[in-house]
Amino acid sequence: MNAMTTLRGTAATGRGLLAVRAEAQPKKPATLDDVLVTFEAFKKQNDAAIDEIKAGKTDVLTTEALDKINAAIDEVTAAVDEQAKIIAAAKLGNGAVIGDIEADAEYTAGFKAFMRRGEKGIADFEAAMSKGTDADGGLLAPIEWDRTIGDKLKKISPMRRESRVITISVAGFKKLFNDRAVGSGWVGETASRPATSTPQIGSVDFTPGELYANPAISQGLLDDAAVDLEQWLGGEVDTEFARQEGIAFLSGDGTNKPHGILTYVTGAANAARHPWGAIPVVNSGHATTIPSGDALIDFMMDLPSEFEANAKLFLKRDSLRALRKLKDGQGNYLWQPSYVAGTPSTLNAAPVVEMPDMPSIAAGNIAALYGDMEATYLVVDRVGIRVLRDPFTNKPFVHFYTTKRVGGGVHNPEPMRALKISA
Repeated sequence: MNAMTTLRGTAATGRGLLAVRAEAQPKKPATLDDVLVTFEAFKKQNDAAIDEIKAGKTDVLTTEALDKINAAIDEVTAAVDEQAKIIAAAKLGNGAVIGDIEADAEYTAGFKAFMRRGEKGIADFEAAMSKGTDADGGLLAPIEWDRTIGDKLKKISPMRRESRVITISVAGFKKLFNDRAVGSGWVGETASRPATSTPQIGSVDFTPGELYANPAISQGLLDDAAVDLEQWLGGEVDTEFARQEGIAFLSGDGTNKPHGILTYVTGAANAARHPWGAIPVVNSGHATTIPSGDALIDFMMDLPSEFEANAKLFLKRDSLRALRKLKDGQGNYLWQPSYVAGTPSTLNAAPVVEMPDMPSIAAGNIAALYGDMEATYLVVDRVGIRVLRDPFTNKPFVHFYTTKRVGGGVHNPEPMRALKISA
């Protein structure tokens, strides 16, 4: 029995959900079925909370249970998504895997041979020896240690994945824009033909900024460590660069870094930077929150239908948790879990993309973006990541001077809408 089994057993009652913990029991992988079961429990509990509000009373236990189920949906959905990523990356192969460490094939084969047929060959399986005493073989059986390094979570924005990305071979990039403002008119056979308006061409510069890291490791540690520290450090720098550029793609001020998409919305710092104007803003209709499903639908319907085919909803996880409670006019929940591994959940039929660096739902914030991000935002790479291995500057340390030049900005504001928490 695990937390999900407990969930199934208490879904009908709602209250007391997840109260039973069983960490000592083996934890089975989360499945799409678990997501659906959890969401059904969420809907029942939320409907109970709505009924209490309509009756003029609220029960703190009902609210607490609802919050626990909402958090459980986050956990199970994230677990399913992570399993899909692992499968896609082929990390689950034919061998057994414990965490991120593959089982020792030679040890396993030797153990099976000894247990089944009495065959020997590995010191650990000699019947006259034991690991309990050093002299009897304990020295031959040192404690195994994890040859991987556990990583603290760094939340990486999916902005690069969702945007249009180009690589340039020179110092910068200039994009030209046509306003298509050519004039025309109807005339009679012999009437004069006065001049009509001519389209205007505008331009926007995309100048790469530079990211750098300069970590150092002693030469002795590089020589003696059982872990490939150069490879490990390279992966850490790559992850940090992804985190930094993701933040800049959303809110960067353009000074030695990309121009963030949020700076292009109406009223923001770069609202006048693009020849076609700013990203339009739609107010939520309430000073501090998104009050109803109707408000969300009005926001999404403001996007021209020409851009709807590839449109997605971009918001942070906390905001998604709040929006799960919204319903349409027929009482149907706008949020629906995914039924296919690797496919995002939907909100009002639009795929949801979690952006950890998006603002929360609070007064005056841009809490969500909706539209075609690939048609809206441009990421400009100059060459890629470069690493200079420097063992001379600071002996006995070896520095790994790592740089990356990347820029970004809005190349078309029309396929995007921004939701502002405002009355």
